[in-house]
Amino acid sequence: MTDINQIDDPKSNDNRNYDYSYHHESERTEYPVIVDMVEQNSRVIDLGCGNGTLLALLKKEKNIIDCGLEISESGVSVCQERGLNVRLGRIDERLPFEDNAFDYAICNVTIQMVMYPEILLKEMKRLSKYQIVSFPNFAFWKNRLDLLFNGRMPRPMMFNYSWYSTGHIHQLSFKDFSQLINDIGGLKIVERRFNEPSDPLRTMIASMFPGLFHLLGIYLLEKQ
Repeated sequence: MTDINQIDDPKSNDNRNYDYSYHHESERTEYPVIVDMVEQNSRVIDLGCGNGTLLALLKKEKNIIDCGLEISESGVSVCQERGLNVRLGRIDERLPFEDNAFDYAICNVTIQMVMYPEILLKEMKRLSKYQIVSFPNFAFWKNRLDLLFNGRMPRPMMFNYSWYSTGHIHQLSFKDFSQLINDIGGLKIVERRFNEPSDPLRTMIASMFPGLFHLLGIYLLEKQ
């Protein structure tokens, strides 16, 4: 990633404007985990679905009834070209769906990018029996060291964007998310999974200190 001080136009290193026109395929390592959490033939809504890669995979692997909401016009266009039932809209406000309209509501690596994450989670609870939420762990060890030694907003978990040029506006840790679940009420953490490190030693250490050494958490919640 080019350092922001080395470019003429800071806007070219800005990830707040999402353009999916040229990125129709974007397989991510958490996708198989999420697919494994979803039952066959379920009704699924993907909130902040981007270019629809995850929804398309769920349709292929789990034969879901798909629905999606995405704020990016280019993302919606790409999704509709794929034959996905996706509409344009924000996800952190009252959503245009009936109570319990879905079996699963998914928000993949997006909750940290919305203005009102608590409203998003409440709406997910209203819409579905199960909720799947994934997000990058801002308490990852590289961030802690960056803040400690450099005394600035950590950049590793912002993927080397600067604090003012990233869509990650509500950074959180695993403990923060658990506290939010408690504050909202009516939700139970059924399962928490991670993108495992590549070697056995790192996997063992990460299992002992997940808040330090796991980069991404994937949570399966259930409405109580």
